[in-house]
Amino acid sequence: QVQLVESGGGLVQAGGSLRLSCSASGRTFSGYTVGWFRQAPGKERRFVAAIRWTEGSTVYADSVKGRFTISRDKAKNPVYLQMNSLKHEDTAVYYCAASRRGTYYYSYGNEYDYWGQGTQVTVSS
Repeated sequence: QVQLVESGGGLVQAGGSLRLSCSASGRTFSGYTVGWFRQAPGKERRFVAAIRWTEGSTVYADSVKGRFTISRDKAKNPVYLQMNSLKHEDTAVYYCAASRRGTYYYSYGNEYDYWGQGTQVTVSS
């Protein structure tokens, strides 16, 4: 069983930046796809961004393109989500997820095998 741990959430003013981190306990993400999803109060969980560890290919939701960057450090464990130019509507609980099959169906939550507990991101307007 892989446990995912997110960190880096918090409160930030609109226009500010945060960096989220996702780590897997006891292993690396080699061969996995790692994605970020978010869920705002009263809304469905939505895809944000994902990265395939092997080749480093990335994909983003339209709502975050140009503002968010997902990356990995192959020498270390974490996957990062750098969030710039944050908007009030980015406020949500952000979840890290991992697909051990390295799925290409990045935005489908049911393609992911493991989920973190979530980290709150609040953007004040």
